[in-house]
Amino acid sequence: MLDVTMEMEQYDCPFIDTTADHEVAFSTMHWRLDAAREELETRLLVEGADRGALDNGLSALREHGNMNEYQLFSRQDDTAVVRTVIEQTNAMTVIHDRGGYITGPFQIRNGQELWQVGFDDGGTADETLYALDKNNEFHVERRRDLELDQLFDVLGNVEAAGELLDACRSLSDVERRTIRRAADAGYFETPRDATLSTLADEFDVSTTAVSKNMRRGEKKLLRSLVDALERLDETD
Repeated sequence: MLDVTMEMEQYDCPFIDTTADHEVAFSTMHWRLDAAREELETRLLVEGADRGALDNGLSALREHGNMNEYQLFSRQDDTAVVRTVIEQTNAMTVIHDRGGYITGPFQIRNGQELWQVGFDDGGTADETLYALDKNNEFHVERRRDLELDQLFDVLGNVEAAGELLDACRSLSDVERRTIRRAADAGYFETPRDATLSTLADEFDVSTTAVSKNMRRGEKKLLRSLVDALERLDETD
């Protein structure tokens, strides 16, 4: 099996269009492709930069010409959960018709979508990527062969991996940006290449605010990491 991670910019996707025009991001909690009806059903977590951005993003998504069904499940402040049914996009059609299959959740922000796509062999992958290039913009982030023992390892530890993914999704946008920037800037290195003060200057907030955002995010991730390690011990 060949696993390909790509950044996709489709021209007929409601989610990509919405994130290009509004400060919102989508993460799929569930998806189901109905090839016979040429529709994709999804349940998504929607995060807005603020309440106004979320309002505008949800309105744009609901009114998009490629949206067949829209339902708001819940909402709290700048976060919501929605169910949608959209028309099958060109990229979905190309991948499905050539034997490819989606292997992971979608993540959509800033007009781009991160896809995890599986292929049974390299030839099929090459043909599919060539066909995709005709009507879509994309960039392959990673391409790797998965051996049989790797597949068994992934399948045997789905729950542990799921807990880590859930923890990442539970991070607020501020927590996510703070931890990511801290890691990129070298805050967690020894010796440190960044401090709370330098991070505070970048985000234009106090050192106390940066510290709180960091601790809240770390607490969520570490609790999930410990739970995942316990599950790994059980399977081993």
